[in-house]
This record gives sequence, C-alpha cells and structure tokens, in this order.
Amino acid sequence: MSDSLRLRQICLVAPRIEPVASDIAAIMGLNICYRDSNVAQYGLENALLPVDSILLEVVAPFRDGTAAGRFIDKTKGRGGYMAIFSCADPRERQKNADSIGVRTTHVIDRPPYLGVQLHPRDCRAAFIEFNHTADSDNIRGPYPPAGPDWHKAIRDDVTSALTEVVLTSPDPQGLADHWGRIIGIPPVSTRAGPEIALVNCRIRFDKGNNEIMSALAFKVRDPAAMLDAAKARGYSVTGNSFFLGGVDFHLTA
Repeated sequence: MSDSLRLRQICLVAPRIEPVASDIAAIMGLNICYRDSNVAQYGLENALLPVDSILLEVVAPFRDGTAAGRFIDKTKGRGGYMAIFSCADPRERQKNADSIGVRTTHVIDRPPYLGVQLHPRDCRAAFIEFNHTADSDNIRGPYPPAGPDWHKAIRDDVTSALTEVVLTSPDPQGLADHWGRIIGIPPVSTRAGPEIALVNCRIRFDKGNNEIMSALAFKVRDPAAMLDAAKARGYSVTGNSFFLGGVDFHLTA
C-alpha cells in the first residue's frame, strides 16, 4: 500500500459516558470538543477529546443489544475498543484486509468522510478502522467525527501527546505480525518487544493473558500531579499509571 498512515483516534468504551469522559478531561487537562449525535443510531453516546492531533473518544451504550455493550460483557471492562487510522484510500486498505481474511463489519460513507471498520474477531485485540476525509490534507483540518471546531479545543499545557498504544497477547509477535499485515507496516524488534512505528506514535505489543488493547502512553508535564489527581477521583494508581476507561494510562514526562 502506497499511502501514509496516521493514528487518528483511539476509542475507549465504558458502561456509562459519565463520569469517565469528564474525569479523563479533568485528570489529563483535556477539553471535550464534541459529542456526536450520529452514534445514537448504534445505541451509543460519546465524547471526544483531542490530544494534539489524535482524538481520544469514549463511547457508552444507552440501550441493550449494542456491539459496545457486548464488548464490555465479554472483556469485563478491560481493554480499549478501537484504533482508528487516517489514510489516503480506505477502500484500498479494505481490499488488502479482505485478501488476508479480515472481514469488513461496517462502512460509514458520509461525504466528505469515508470510514471502513474491520471485524474485531479477525483483527484480534481491538477493532481497526481506516478513514479519510476528502480535501483535508491538514491534520488539524476538517474531521467530521470530531465536529467542525475540534482543533480549537486542543490543549498542551498538561498533556502534550499520546505516544504509544499497547496491545497484549499470549503471542505478542504473532499479533504484531497480524496487525502489520492489516495496516501495511511490518513490526520491528526492540528491547521492549515488537512494535509498529507510525509517523505520530507507536503500537507496542506486550506479553499478556488476553488479546486486548491494554494501555495508552502519554507525555505529560507533571506525572506526579496527574497521578494525585487520579487518586483524588478514586482511580487505582500503580507506579506511573492509573486505570480508567478500560485501559492503563501510562505517564511520562
């Protein structure tokens, strides 16, 4: 595949949208930029928070029988829901996925936006989506899922970047190779294990009992103060991490 790929969005799932979305905003020093009414057709509500040019989304079901609700039941609330990548041609990515036996579960075709979501069982660990917004080469330009003015909500005084997505598996190399085939970037071996390097972050693969998106890593101004803020809101803190929205938030200065 010839086009470049960026991490555009990470989606977490929660039993209820609040207090998870507001707590992420308060602890991480982020702004909620948008709540998308379009997701109501799937029985969901959401909130989106920009971390530089990457969107952090929380979705929650408001009725029974949703895919997000089944995900929560299956994982018992542990694991991130979706990794969303921007690219030049989602249909090319879909064709590649189909050629390696990864099914498409949903296509969102609302010009100027096109999104192709792949089946989580075939992706393993989490949903993968490829999307593109026509005439939006500027990474801070129009992006319909985050609303018309999402870039105006960007803050960098507390949290400046989402640097790493961590996936765990009993076979991390096998999962890394599989994701590498899907997204068209082969993993490389590092001292920390296999990883896929994107232009704006890394996807790292760790050993674990289950295949899940287990953690997100952030560059922040004051990790100690942020951990204190997480504790004050009742979240479990271990080392330089706290658990919220189904994943560990790893903090680095």
